[in-house]
This record gives sequence, structure tokens and C-alpha cells, in this order.
Amino acid sequence: MSLLELHDVSVHFPVRRGWLQRIVGTVKAVDSVTLSVEAGRTLGLVGESGCGKSTMARAALRLIPLTTGSVLVDGVDVAKLAGKALKAARRSMQMVFQDPYASLDPRMTVLDIVAEPLDTHNLVRGDVERRRRVGELLERVGLQAAAMRRYPHEFSGGQRQRIGIARALALGPRLVVADEPVSALDTSIRCQIVNLLAELQRDLGVAYLFIAHDLAVVRHLSHDVAVMVLGRVVERAPTAKLFAAPQHPFTQALLAAVPCPDPVVERARKRLRLVGEPPSPLDPPSGCAFHPRCPHVFDRCRSETPLLREREPGHEVACHLDRAP
Repeated sequence: MSLLELHDVSVHFPVRRGWLQRIVGTVKAVDSVTLSVEAGRTLGLVGESGCGKSTMARAALRLIPLTTGSVLVDGVDVAKLAGKALKAARRSMQMVFQDPYASLDPRMTVLDIVAEPLDTHNLVRGDVERRRRVGELLERVGLQAAAMRRYPHEFSGGQRQRIGIARALALGPRLVVADEPVSALDTSIRCQIVNLLAELQRDLGVAYLFIAHDLAVVRHLSHDVAVMVLGRVVERAPTAKLFAAPQHPFTQALLAAVPCPDPVVERARKRLRLVGEPPSPLDPPSGCAFHPRCPHVFDRCRSETPLLREREPGHEVACHLDRAP
């Protein structure tokens, strides 16, 4: 059963210039995206920087308004909620941010940081219960309860991210959106945080929308993977199927860029190199957004935007390649 459903979601930002701040264009950060995350599972979202991954994550949590589309959490369209109804809906969906240094208020103790959502929703009564609940959350993410007396600057990056995860879990959410949660961490610490997220999912049944550049992390943690190019999803499949047989040329190029630890295999495998720079979202190309760099481009790619459709059971691709003349 789908816990999170995005239907035809678009997020457009006006571009303003000049003294009068006149609108001179529009950035289609997310353009007609349809995705779903099943309860207790992880959907990995990958793509180049600036392709709209973080924007879509924030739109899913109603942190930014939608231009079009709907976002259903447990069947309720949160895009239409406001006031107390939206506040109540936020209890079931939380976020872990990319930067563990910027996402924690340096003026607040760990106790106040982790307890903030509990206070906002009036879920604890009195200091004793508040401290007990925060202590339980810190221990759940691998920190000592005594850490609640300290400030963020007294912790390492990995420890700060554990604090951020504890804060996200405070309300017992069913969905956590993790926006590049390990990209700012060292490799060894990154593995610890990924394993912690997997353990929490196994024990608590929480679902993740997991955004990352590191394909090894995505492969380890995700049940399904969606690939984005310039605001659109171009491929979506179960993780094992996508890594074993990628169908879209961009996905093939992404996987080809990941080095293989075996030097013999690394020298023998076929390379797929992309030529040119990613197009600007201020001036996107016509047709398929990937066509200026695609090695298989033909006329239809330049004029017609491909739709995401199922090529194999559970494997969807937005590409004209299988219909080439």
C-alpha cells in the first residue's frame, strides 16, 4: 500500500529581474512528476545537482507550495490542508536535512532541539516526561541520554546527524524524507548513518524518500529507485532491476561513472561518456531534456517529450529509444 503518492506534481518558480522585479521567465524545478512510496519501504531518488530532487522533497512535505498536482499521505491530500489540519498531518511526515551543521540551532541544547516537535504538538507534560522522552530518542539513535545537556557545537558531524534523526523520529512519523543525509559526512561515518537508517526502518516500519548522489548508498538502502533529469522522472524500477539493467541512457551513464573495485573488470567494461554540460533550467531544451547529451538522440527526441511508461513489469522509462525509426 502506498503511504506517499505524488500525482502530476509541478513546482515552478518565477524569475524576476530589474528594479521593478518583473517576471521574465519561469524555472520548472519539478515538472509533472508522479511517484509513490510504499509503507515501510525506501524510494531512492537520484539525479544531477539542480535536477529538482530537493524541491520535490520539500513539496512532498508541504514546505513549499505546489504549482499543480496533489500529494497524498495515507490517502489525504496534504496540498489542500491548512491550519490545524496541516499541523496534525505533519506528525506523520518528517525530514532529515543534508547539512548537520546548519540544521541544528547552535543556541539551543540538544534537549530543546529534539523536544521541539514534542512541544509544538503538546505531546509531553512536564520536564520529567520531556527529558525521559528525549533520552529515549537519543539512545535510539546511538547517543547517550546525557548528551541532551550539551550544544550542537560539541558534537561531530555524524553525531549531529544522529541528533537530527532523533528529532525527526520524535513524533513517531510513518514517512521520513531524507535529503542527502550523508553527503556531508566522512565515508566511515556515512556507513554508520546508513546502517542506522536501515535499522530504524526494520524496527519502526518507517518509510523513506531517500535523496542521494552516492549510488552505492542508494543501492544499499533503497527498495526502489527513481532517476530525475531536469525536473522530470526518466526511469523508475526496483533497485536490483535498475542496477542490473538500466534502460534510460542517463541512468546507464550514471552507473557507468561508478568505479568498479576490480581493476580487471574496470578496464574491460564499456564506457558511456556524456558530452557537454547539463542544460540550464532557465532555458531547458525542447523535447527530451536529456537529448543535447544523449549518444542515441534522433529527431523525435528534439521535438517530443517522452512520457514515463512501463517497458517491463515494475520498470518504467521515459525514452523514445525503443521507438526509434
